[in-house]
Formats: sequence, C-alpha cells, structure tokens
Amino acid sequence: MSTGTPATSWTAAVRDRAIRSFPPEELLPDKQPVYVASWIYVFGVLTLAAFVVVLASGAVLAIKGPQWWHASTTGHFVNSLHLWSVELFMAFMVIHLWGKFWMAAWRGKRAMTWITGAVSFLGSVGTAFTGYVIQTNFDSQWISTQAKDGLNSVGIGSVFNVLNFGQMLMWHILLMPLVVGFVVGIHISLNHNAITNGAGYITTLFSFNTGDLTEGSNLYFTNPRADARFVSGLASQTSV
Repeated sequence: MSTGTPATSWTAAVRDRAIRSFPPEELLPDKQPVYVASWIYVFGVLTLAAFVVVLASGAVLAIKGPQWWHASTTGHFVNSLHLWSVELFMAFMVIHLWGKFWMAAWRGKRAMTWITGAVSFLGSVGTAFTGYVIQTNFDSQWISTQAKDGLNSVGIGSVFNVLNFGQMLMWHILLMPLVVGFVVGIHISLNHNAITNGAGYITTLFSFNTGDLTEGSNLYFTNPRADARFVSGLASQTSV
C-alpha cells in the first residue's frame, strides 16, 4: 500500500509550486486590478494574438517549403500573412514595451515582468533577422552578404554564419522561437501571478475605502484635509 509522495521529493515540490503559481480557481480570473484596465495591456494582448498567427503561418511555411511559398498562390498568401503578422507583432510589442517603460512598470515587485518583456523584444528582433536571410530570393542574398561583414567585424561570424542557409533556417524555425516562446511564457506567468496573487497590489478595490489602505508618504485627498489647508492658508494670510 502506498504511503504517499514524500514532501521532500522534487516531484512534490514542482507540483506544490505549480499549484501556488497557478491555482485552479484562478486560471481564468473574472476580476482584474484597476491598473490592468489600460490600453497598454490591450496592446500586450494584441502582441500575443499576433504571435499566435506568426507561429501558425510559420509552421505552414516550414511544412510546405520554399518552392511552395514562391510558386503557389496560396503559398504567396501564407507568406504574406506571416510577414504582416510579424510586422504587427513587432509594432504592438513596441507600443506595449515603451508604454510600460514610461509607466515604470517594474515597480511593485514586477521587475522580472519588465525584464522578461524586454528580453522577449530582443529575442524577437533576432528571430526576425534570421527570417530575412532565409527568404531564398535576391533580397535575402543581399541582406546576408551585407550582414556578414558586420558580424565578422565583431568576431561572431564563425558562430553565427548568415551565409549558411541551413544554420539560419534552424535558428529561425526552431531555436529562436523556442527561446522567445519560453520567455513569453514566463512573462505571462509573472503577469498572471501579479494580477491574481497581488505582488504588491490589491486585486480588487471594490470592497475597500481609504481607511483600509496604507497611505505611505503621499496622503489621500479628503475634504477635511482640503478644508484644513484652506483655513491654514487664510490664517497665515498666504495664497492658497
């Protein structure tokens, strides 16, 4: 008869961590903090939607091969769909990234959320570059020959050889998507935890008033405080 999984085993630790990070009752939350109701978060969701289209269209291109996307009408369409989904993916990501930068989104124990988002952006730039050099046309030939000199000048041409079609193809369809997808998954997980578990925030403000929240150095505006400031100004005969 089984005595149960020891609490010290790595499988139990992984299971407990997964349950803490993704409580079953909060996997599809029906509430969100006030700060999530922002257009910047909408662009984050649009980035994820475009990413899904990029992966799906790229998978079709990988299965069919270059002859199909060069010669077939349907191949032209899927190739264009892949290109423009990448364009939208990068545009939405830049808006989301810079918006969160100016909002100082790393505050409130969310530094790793910001870092993983920035790393996702850098990884996406590298993935897009490898895509340009495997188009198997004169455009990709020109891009790769020009990039070769720049990469050789910094000493990485022997490792990252843009003239090696096979290497660039594997980087583009396997290595880089795995890296970007993994980092994006961490980013979403961190954001989910911040929303559902607090991470320095209160998940809903509907049941709170100013008496329930710590003020810190910035005091809340209240009518009594405004009246006291006004009276104090009159008493000292200074402008208010």
